[in-house]
Parts: sequence; structure tokens; C-alpha cells
Amino acid sequence: MRDRGMRTAVAVLAGLAVIYFGSKGRSPEQGGGVSSGVIVLAVLAAALAWHLTRPKDGPVK
Repeated sequence: MRDRGMRTAVAVLAGLAVIYFGSKGRSPEQGGGVSSGVIVLAVLAAALAWHLTRPKDGPVK
């Protein structure tokens, strides 16, 4: 992707998806909120999405 705004959007959406699905399975007696492990996974998912959508340096073949 060449558009930096689109890369940012994909990275943010990846992180938010991990937070959403990571907090959705918790039962009420476990307490609300998001655990720190889910936050770490969300940051890693966003970083991976940012890395995978970087523009290529060479010409397209």
C-alpha cells in the first residue's frame, strides 16, 4: 500500500479487532475490561499489519 493513511487505518483496525474479540469472551464474574495480554496482542497485531502493508522498494514486475 502506498497510502500511509490506509496503512494506519488497517493497523488500527487490526488492533481494535483483537481487543474486541479478546474481550468478548469474558464472563461477567471475571470482571469487565481488557487484560494486559490482550493489549499486548493488539499492539503486536497492529505492528504486523503495519509491517505487512509497507510499500515495496523495487519496481513491480
